[in-house]
Amino acid sequence: MSGGALAGLKVIDLSRVLGGPYCAQMLADHGAEVIKIEPPQGDETRLWGPPFDDEGISAYYAGINRNKRNVALDLAKPKGRDVLLKLLEGADVLIENFKAGTLEKWGVGYDEVLSKKYPRLVHARVTGFGSDGPMGAYPGYDAMVQAWAGLVSVNGAPDSGPVRIGVPVVDLSTGMNACMGILMALFERSRSGKGQFVDATLYDSAVALHQPHAPNYLMGGVKPKLFGNSHGNLAPYANFPTKGRNIVIGAGNDQQFRKLTQMLGKPEMADDPRFKTNKDRLANKAAMEAELAALTKDRDGESFAEELMLAGVPSGAVLEVPDVLEHPHTKHRGMIWEKDGYRNVGNPIKLSRTPPGVRSKPKRFGVDTKAVLKEAGYNDADIATLLSEGVALTEKKG
Repeated sequence: MSGGALAGLKVIDLSRVLGGPYCAQMLADHGAEVIKIEPPQGDETRLWGPPFDDEGISAYYAGINRNKRNVALDLAKPKGRDVLLKLLEGADVLIENFKAGTLEKWGVGYDEVLSKKYPRLVHARVTGFGSDGPMGAYPGYDAMVQAWAGLVSVNGAPDSGPVRIGVPVVDLSTGMNACMGILMALFERSRSGKGQFVDATLYDSAVALHQPHAPNYLMGGVKPKLFGNSHGNLAPYANFPTKGRNIVIGAGNDQQFRKLTQMLGKPEMADDPRFKTNKDRLANKAAMEAELAALTKDRDGESFAEELMLAGVPSGAVLEVPDVLEHPHTKHRGMIWEKDGYRNVGNPIKLSRTPPGVRSKPKRFGVDTKAVLKEAGYNDADIATLLSEGVALTEKKG
C-alpha cells in the first residue's frame, strides 16, 4: 500500500462526535498521521449503539475513526494542556470542535497563543454557528442546524410536511469543508511558510447546500415549496411506481424526455403541447407524472432503470442500504474496506498514484497513550505520573 498523498503530515484531532472526526479520518485515509485525543469520558459516539463489535466499539464511532492513533488526556487540567502543547510541537494541523471560547478560556487560543508559538500550525475549528454574530457560540447538532438553516423546510412532501434529511448531511459536509480548508491552508503555507485558522461551521455548510433554492430566491424571489420526490426546476424528475422497486427518472432535457416516452411505448407524449419543453412540463407536472406512472407501474423497476440508463436517460432503482452495500458496483469501486474484522464504507476520493486505504481499524480508548507520550519525549516515570494524576488515561473514566 502507498504511504498516501498526505504521508508525513501530522494531525492532532481533539474533535468528537461527527464533523471533526470525519474530517480527520479523510486526512488519515490518505496517509496523514492522526492522533485522536479523547477526554476522560471518551468520545460520546463510543456509546451510540448497538451495534458494538467484540471490543465494545460502536459502529457509529467505527465509521469515522479508523486510521487514527488513540490518546486520552484531561485538557481541563493544566498539565493536560501542557501535554497538548508538547504534542503540537511536531504537528502540522490541529482539529477541534470545542464550544467557541473553550481553548481561549484554557489559555491555549489560536490568536493569543497557538499562532505565536506554532506559526506554521493550521488550526481548524468545527462549530455549530461560529464564535460571534447573533447565533455565535450556540451549540449545534446536525438536525438542529438542518432546521435553522432551512434544509428541513425544503425536504418532504405537502402531505408529510417538512422532514429532516435522513443522513447527517450537515455534519458530513462541514467535515468535508473543514478538510478542504485545511488542505487549502497547507497549500498556501507552502508559499508563505505560515499557518492559519480554518473556520468551518455547520450553519455555513448547510446554507451553502441550498442549490437551487438560494439562487431561485435571490434572483427571482421564489420561495421553495415542498415537492416530495419531484423537482421545482426540472420535470420529469420524480419517483415512479413499478411492479418491483420504485424508480427515479430524471429527464434533464427534451431529447431525454423524448427517448423516455419512446421506451415507455408512448412517443406521442413528447409532441403533446403540454409536455414539449421543460417549462411546459413544469406547468403541467401533475398530469405528466400521472401519465408516466401509468406507463411504469407494470415494469420491473431495477431492470427498466438499467435499460433507461443504457439508453442515456438518467434513472435509478430505489435501493435500500443493504442492497447498496452488497451491490457489485459498490465493491468494484472499492467502497467497502476490510481489515482485521473491521468492515466499513471506504474513502470516496481516489488518487491514481497514492490511493487511500485502511491502515488500522478504530481503536479502543487510550490504547496509544503511553506510546505517543514516549515518542513526544516523556520518560517512563513522567508517563506513570501523568497516569496516576489522571492527566493521561488508558481507561475511560466514569
